[in-house]
Amino acid sequence: MNSLLKNELQLVENFFEDAVYAEEGQESHYSFQITDLNSLNWVFRKLSALKTKEKEIKQLAEAERQRIADWERGELSTISNRLESFETMIAAYHAKQLEQDPKAKTISTPYGKSKTRKSGEAPEKQDEEKILQYVIENEMDEFIKNSVKWGDLKKSLKIVDISGEKVVVDENGQVVPGVTVKPESISYSVEV
Repeated sequence: MNSLLKNELQLVENFFEDAVYAEEGQESHYSFQITDLNSLNWVFRKLSALKTKEKEIKQLAEAERQRIADWERGELSTISNRLESFETMIAAYHAKQLEQDPKAKTISTPYGKSKTRKSGEAPEKQDEEKILQYVIENEMDEFIKNSVKWGDLKKSLKIVDISGEKVVVDENGQVVPGVTVKPESISYSVEV
């Protein structure tokens, strides 16, 4: 900030320190009033100095916010990576325990729990357009709502083994294109 601007800001401070205010609750009155172009110019110089100072403060605050946001992202990234590593270790340990004892769905310590949830194999939507075309061609209107009512259709589908390959079929035993078999899986969750 240049010395002229600093001087203008000091004059602003002096002005408000010396200002005479009306009693609280009434309109503020100052001993200074704009009476001509010179006094108007004086006020504009003070306005300009204040606007410049305001801009500097906002730029500094934004730079600090950005710096802090960058710092936060960096710190949280490290923590996130470490959390993921520990959770992977817990899942691996729990998987071994589950192999030894299939009933070990939850492992509990004073500091947290590792839980498993088994989901069976189920139809999985792979190509919505093919499914929609199939449903339309087979007049399965109860499963259409401008798009396939996947939740309802999925309930009517079955997984069968044809020539050693698992496929998804409808109620009539026809293979449903656009649907694959999602393999059985076990998910792990960690609570602290």
